[in-house]
Amino acid sequence: MSTDEHKRRERAQVIGLFRYQLICPALEAGLSTKQRGKLVGGIAARAHTDPFGNRVRYSRDTLDRWIRRWRAGGFTELVPSPRRPAARTDQVVLDLAAALKRESPARTAAQVARILRASTGWAPSESTLLRHFHRLELIGPAAGQPGEVFGRFEAENPNELWCGDALHGPRVGGRKTYLFAFLDDHSRLLTGYRFGYAEDAVRLAVALQPALSARGVPAGVYVDNGSAYVDAWLLRACAKLGVRLVHSTPGRPQGRGKIERFFRTVRDQFLVEVTDSSAEDLAKSGVDHAAALLELNRLFTAWVETAYHCSVHSETGQRPLDRWEAGWDRLGRTPACCPPVSRPACATARPTCCATPTAASSPKPKDAPLSPNATPCHPKSAPPGARSPATGIHDGTSGTSGPRQESLSAPRRRPFHNQHESHTVSSQHLTSVENSTARR
Repeated sequence: MSTDEHKRRERAQVIGLFRYQLICPALEAGLSTKQRGKLVGGIAARAHTDPFGNRVRYSRDTLDRWIRRWRAGGFTELVPSPRRPAARTDQVVLDLAAALKRESPARTAAQVARILRASTGWAPSESTLLRHFHRLELIGPAAGQPGEVFGRFEAENPNELWCGDALHGPRVGGRKTYLFAFLDDHSRLLTGYRFGYAEDAVRLAVALQPALSARGVPAGVYVDNGSAYVDAWLLRACAKLGVRLVHSTPGRPQGRGKIERFFRTVRDQFLVEVTDSSAEDLAKSGVDHAAALLELNRLFTAWVETAYHCSVHSETGQRPLDRWEAGWDRLGRTPACCPPVSRPACATARPTCCATPTAASSPKPKDAPLSPNATPCHPKSAPPGARSPATGIHDGTSGTSGPRQESLSAPRRRPFHNQHESHTVSSQHLTSVENSTARR
């Protein structure tokens, strides 16, 4: 080992020890989430002197990332990799890349790299070329390219627009999880959410069906172009419910800023407290993959209903649940054909028009249809055994059913669908499919 490499290793060890000393107060096992959040916020708010005499500050994201690394691998995960002298790109290649860009300003860095690779057999990375073009002012505002301007948008009323997306979650039993979530654009209330082991239409349906049952049918849904969001099942379901399904332009994620900001909150406040687990960990605790996933969904439901919905939003200045209900009070009505959802302890009580809370009123590990005793909020009293016009869910009572309604969750004879024929499924069936898949 050379002297320089030895010095780099010693420097990395010193930095790792400094990082550990910073986050050490937040590593106490007995701390609650709120207490740990206050400690991390206090550390981020102060300036610190590093081992080399520099005054430095670290953001909450950086501190949370160090905490996750320490929990995953201990002290060694806090030690940075020793830096090595960076390889220098041949100036002749950079000059040739600049000449290609000047020849045709519309050429992208990827296209320039392909031309260089075809002519010389090698090309720098696209990020290297982009930095080089910026230094030479061949791209960006300095090159006369006007920057894009995006206006701020917010729906005027609740249920006017939902924004949906998926977040890569922790590993449970060694398997990757994905969080499907739908956010009301006006109130920032999380209308539907569910962790699953795959990013497909089945898990999307398990998240969306309870949202429609508990929060009503939105006028529009704004999603990206992932395979789950262009599935024929979702397209037909939105068509039957009269929901305007809008897909964002590929490569333009700016319209999904609200749901992406919510995912950042999930990472900072919830996922930071969740550690990855392996199949061996589940075997030791006597838990299978399905039960572990249900526990993750139960914990996330508790965090959403008692923490997120009850915290003042930095943009709206209101708690999401309060803003949601204030919007319906302003409109003088409630979500169409939707049973009221019981409020958490953080909110004041409101009179409800249902005899008993619905399944969406309290967190449960599995999705369930409406309670047999719940009476939907219809303008006119529905006959026993009728279906909700919005969701098509049977109320579970005896009697002659009303006119048949095509809907997202109405049970059908054949629960699966193919490319040419649409068949909807019940929430119990979706959950059973998810659990059976989890056991494989």
